[in-house]
Amino acid sequence: MDFNINEQVLSIITFIVSLLAVISLCLTFVLLARMNKFKKAYISMQTFMSGASLESLIKANLSEIMKANEKIASQDTRLDRLESKMRSAVDSAALVRFNSFANMGAELSFSLALLNQQETGVLLTGIHSVEECRLYAKAVDHGQASVKLSQEEKLAIEKACNSIKV
Repeated sequence: MDFNINEQVLSIITFIVSLLAVISLCLTFVLLARMNKFKKAYISMQTFMSGASLESLIKANLSEIMKANEKIASQDTRLDRLESKMRSAVDSAALVRFNSFANMGAELSFSLALLNQQETGVLLTGIHSVEECRLYAKAVDHGQASVKLSQEEKLAIEKACNSIKV
């Protein structure tokens, strides 16, 4: 009888081991199928219509971004220099025409203010008479001249100072 019990236990153990082997084999096939699905998804994610890999596309884009950043920094430097130069360039002009003498007509005399953004520049005044025309240049610093100005000259400077600044 002892032999029968061992035989029964042995057959139960064999059955359980066989069942575990079949279950393990089924799980292995299921896992292989899932792994193949994952592999296909990974490959499709890595390649696009062009056939380039995602990694190489990312590297190329990163390189382009770095080049663009360098170009932006270079352009910022140039823009700063241009803005500095523009602040000192003439960006507002105002012309006032007038008659310098009572017997003259057609407002042939003028005052022309040429100023930069700091309201610094030059005031040109042309006085026209019958015999001659004289041209005077006066320095303007922050909207003020160091010499005496006529009403027309003051008006020209005021108009130039009140123009729109960029």
